[in-house]
Amino acid sequence: MDVAVRVLVVDDQTPFRNAARAVLRATPGFGIVGEAASGEEAVALAGMLEPDVVLMDVMMEGIGGIEAARRIAAAHPGTVIVLLSSYREEDLPSNARACGAAAYLHKADFGASVLREVWRERHASRSAR
Repeated sequence: MDVAVRVLVVDDQTPFRNAARAVLRATPGFGIVGEAASGEEAVALAGMLEPDVVLMDVMMEGIGGIEAARRIAAAHPGTVIVLLSSYREEDLPSNARACGAAAYLHKADFGASVLREVWRERHASRSAR
């Protein structure tokens, strides 16, 4: 079965990738097309897999989620990037707001309804242009 919204999950912690996979399985119309444990992997996989959505952890070793989001957004402007972290939004580095991500979610708030809402909002803003 083809998935309407293809999602790449990026997090250096296996438990969160497992949780995201479970959320995606429970969200009709969304499916996981790949997983990465680093920003570098995310950039490479985004180019190969061309996901519709990238769920990106902010704090990872290497280039990290913010820089990876910036690179993916520059190379694939149609990709919806959602930053995720256990930090409060106001505690994120200042460059998090300018990296090209469509949204920021606290990991505790991530779920099927939030994912669908971010996707709907992003497509509504594209349609309004």
